[in-house]
Amino acid sequence: MNGLRIVVFAKAPLPGQAKTRLIPALGPDAAAALALRMLHETLAQALAAGCASVELCASPAPGSAAWAGVEVAPAVCWTEQGEGDLGARMARAAQRVLAGGDAVLLIGTDCPALDAAMLKLAAAALCSTDAVMAPSADGGYALLGLKRFHPSVFDDIIWSTPTVAAMTRARLAALGWNTQLLAEVHDIDEAADLCWLPAAWGDFSARGTTALELDEDEEANEQ
Repeated sequence: MNGLRIVVFAKAPLPGQAKTRLIPALGPDAAAALALRMLHETLAQALAAGCASVELCASPAPGSAAWAGVEVAPAVCWTEQGEGDLGARMARAAQRVLAGGDAVLLIGTDCPALDAAMLKLAAAALCSTDAVMAPSADGGYALLGLKRFHPSVFDDIIWSTPTVAAMTRARLAALGWNTQLLAEVHDIDEAADLCWLPAAWGDFSARGTTALELDEDEEANEQ
C-alpha cells in the first residue's frame, strides 16, 4: 500500500435529522449540536493522529444546503456517500480508496473514544494484518480498517443490530484474512450512552432536559 486514508462517515448535523435516537432525551437542537461537536472532534483527532490523509464522506452531498455553515479544516477532503444502505456506502468508499493504493480506516463520528492515539494503534495494526476492528459495546464496530477489499465484508449485514461486529468478523475469517481487535469502545447513540461523553464537553443531558422542559412549558401555555 502507498499510504493510509481515514474516511469519516457523517450526516449533516441538522435539527430533527441528526442523532434522532437522542432527540427524546435532548430535543432536536441539542442533538444536532452534539452531532456537530462529535463531527468536529472526530476530524480533529483524525488529523492529530498524523498517520493518514483524512476524508469526510458526507450525506447529503458536499455543497448542499444541509452543510451550510459547517466548516472543516482545509486538509480534510470532502466526498459524497451516495445511495444505498450503510454497507453499500462503506463498501463503495473502501473500494475506491483501496483501488487508489491506500489502506483505509472507516469510522463514524459517534465515538469520542476514537482519539488520535487509538487511530495510530489501528494504523500500526494494518502494517501486519489484513484488517483491524474496534468493536463497540452495542455489538457493532466503531472502526474498520482494511488493506484488501471484498464485497462480502459489507454485503447482507443487518446494520444497527448487536450482531454487526460478529458477522463482520465471521466474514473476514471466511476470507482467511488476519484481523486484529482493538479495545471495545462506546458509541453515543441513545440517552444511556451520554455518560460516555468527555466531561470537558459539558452536560448535554442537562441541556436536553432544559430544552424539553421549555417545550413542555410552551405547549402548556398554548393550551
